[in-house]
Amino acid sequence: MPPVKRKPRTYDPAVVRAGLIGQVESVRNAVHGLTPEQTARPSGLPGWDVHHLVVHIAGQIEALPRLLAEPPPRAGVPEVDLSTWAVSTAGAAHELDEATRKHAQAYDSAARAVDEAVEQLEPVLEEAVRPDVLLPHGFGAMRALDFTVTRLVELVVHSDDLTRATGVRVPPNRQALAATVRLLADALAAQAPGGAVEVRIPPFAVVQCVAGPRHTRGTPPNVVETDPLTWIRLATGRTSWAQELDAAHLTASGERADLREHLPVLG
Repeated sequence: MPPVKRKPRTYDPAVVRAGLIGQVESVRNAVHGLTPEQTARPSGLPGWDVHHLVVHIAGQIEALPRLLAEPPPRAGVPEVDLSTWAVSTAGAAHELDEATRKHAQAYDSAARAVDEAVEQLEPVLEEAVRPDVLLPHGFGAMRALDFTVTRLVELVVHSDDLTRATGVRVPPNRQALAATVRLLADALAAQAPGGAVEVRIPPFAVVQCVAGPRHTRGTPPNVVETDPLTWIRLATGRTSWAQELDAAHLTASGERADLREHLPVLG
């Protein structure tokens, strides 16, 4: 039986806007509390210290007002959806690494980089969540609302990186966390289409994926369940399937419930 075509998930502009404001504020507060010793620590990402990481976060915030200021794309319709963005990011990793290293050298204060990015963001918050505005993204034309959802993903993922590198808790905004979990779950379902495995990330998402017999009623024979933060780390390659199984941070029941060949989904 062919996979059932999934209806694209919708995101409420007001909720996305609130999530963006909340997560940006969480990051900004944490960054301003960092000591020079914490800023110099390894970030956990190859070749970056915490200074690089914070400057990169600033760049993810600044990308929104920057793209909004550019001429609209020639395409009259969106060319890139959220799942396509997620699975395409690995191809831009080298370019992002080079840009981050360059920008990190330009700032003696990573906190100043974040402050400047936030200052540019604030005037465009309403336009940033419009579904009828197209942005000229490098992967193809994207709706402004969709691109802002990707900023939530970047901010939540890197907030966790920052917490683990410095020991300073950067609390996730609930709306931003929910959007991140859902986008990454939907990207998994798009990358490994099917209905053989049910992936549960309570309280935010349930998706079916992986080719094979499709479950229709009763208890699914193949189920994966984990918490939001573990899912985000798995989906972005911050941790491994075996490591989280051993730590009992996820459960996987059924002969098809091993997802390691489909992870990570975000490069």
